[in-house]
Amino acid sequence: MNTLTSAPVAPLLDRLFRAAAENPPSADPAIAAVGKEERDRLMRSKTDYLDLYGQLKNLALPVSRKTGMLLYMLARSSGAKTIVEFGTSFGISTIHLAAALRDNGGGYLLTTEFEPTKLARARDHLTEARLLDLVEIRQGDALKTLAEDLPESIDLLLLDGAKAIYPEILALVEPHLAPGALIFADNVDYCPDYLEIVRSPSRGYLSLPFDEDVELSVRL
Repeated sequence: MNTLTSAPVAPLLDRLFRAAAENPPSADPAIAAVGKEERDRLMRSKTDYLDLYGQLKNLALPVSRKTGMLLYMLARSSGAKTIVEFGTSFGISTIHLAAALRDNGGGYLLTTEFEPTKLARARDHLTEARLLDLVEIRQGDALKTLAEDLPESIDLLLLDGAKAIYPEILALVEPHLAPGALIFADNVDYCPDYLEIVRSPSRGYLSLPFDEDVELSVRL
């Protein structure tokens, strides 16, 4: 048994994934009122994206079970000790990563989220999972929360917040990425600028698409 597949983490994740499935974005009246074209514009905008995410504050927007398991496996197999996460939401991906740190013998996970009500729920979930001692939670705009006091060496970076600013977040974290560090970015189809960076060997990365709109990269 490991932390991810045993209590209290496993039953908690079952409950959180079930709740997320019962409350998808498509069922939210505020989201339904915004046309697809406008949603896509907001997702790609570097200035208006907070308008969209403010409407999503009651939605979990979790990684899939498959992606969560992959995050755990990547952190475990790489022996990660220091992880940074952009986009906490309700803490589902955070739990997967923190569980890997626990099974790696300990470590530090820095996670950041703009919406305070989401962070409050994430903190409760991490407490229930008995993983909060491994996690530092920062509330606010990640362009500010990740602009200082980062770990000297980072083994894994998860990008799953506002898609339009992936390049800016990467630029903040990049000086701290350890050689061989993994970068896992979700929904990259909304951010071609990010893909241009990580798919260019001259920028110091090796990268490939994985599972539709996920990009997995390594710092060379």
